Amino acid sequence: MRKAKKARALGFNHVALEVDDIDEAIAFYERLFDFELQSKNDSIAFIYMGDQFINFTKGRRQSPDDERHFGIVVDDKEAVRQTLEEMGVEVLPGRFLDFLDPWGNRVEIVSYQNIQFTKAPNVLRGMGIDKLEKSQEALEELSERGMSPD
Repeated sequence: MRKAKKARALGFNHVALEVDDIDEAIAFYERLFDFELQSKNDSIAFIYMGDQFINFTKGRRQSPDDERHFGIVVDDKEAVRQTLEEMGVEVLPGRFLDFLDPWGNRVEIVSYQNIQFTKAPNVLRGMGIDKLEKSQEALEELSERGMSPD
């Protein structure tokens, strides 16, 4: 029997989060990040962050997340830390910048300069960003995998 061809995973398109209130979710995340509200109604909303998006869906049915989380890549991690502090949101213990949103979704904030993930120049232009820098360690990791941006 012939083995079926596998699709190659190319990345993530979006994350779906369950929240109790769509407007409150938009307001909470709007204090932390610049994004484009694509569409919303009483039970669902889509916020675009460049070429990816978060889908808010009304109706949280499970308990708060302990280890399960998703990461949002930012250009200024310390700005997020400061805003969380101003908002009175507790940063979770550990070596990462993690927090729970008001609905128990665990979010990890990741600095663009320190990861292998790379935004294409046309996406950066569309986001109104001229250039983002990578740390030497991230550049070395990319190079080792044949993905150097140079």
